[in-house]
Amino acid sequence: MTTPVLSDGKDAQALRTIGEVAKALGIRQHVLRYWEEQFPSLRPLTRAGGRRYYRPTDIALIIEIDRLLHREGFTIKGAKQALRAGVKSQSDQALSDSQPSASSPAPESAQPLIDFLQGIRNRLAAALD
Repeated sequence: MTTPVLSDGKDAQALRTIGEVAKALGIRQHVLRYWEEQFPSLRPLTRAGGRRYYRPTDIALIIEIDRLLHREGFTIKGAKQALRAGVKSQSDQALSDSQPSASSPAPESAQPLIDFLQGIRNRLAAALD
């Protein structure tokens, strides 16, 4: 998982409270606490008084759980299994299936378009010089 970037003015590696995470991600605090019960890998640091502090990896996991549950339509049980298996989302899988890999040649029917776009890029690069 990549380190999430939250636009709250804090350093990307800073610890965040449950309130800060909830506000930044638009997820209610009680939902975050419930997810901690349901997803064993989501374990923020706890300090005196039980105050939670979320690390960047915790936040990345929350973003992934939210995506699975609310955008991909997984159940809690399905999201747990997907996280354990490291399964790509349906949209990620469809995107990677539809894009040719860097080593595969472009289909011949696309070659005229590719040539045209490269010509535009070359003219723009020359104009900037």
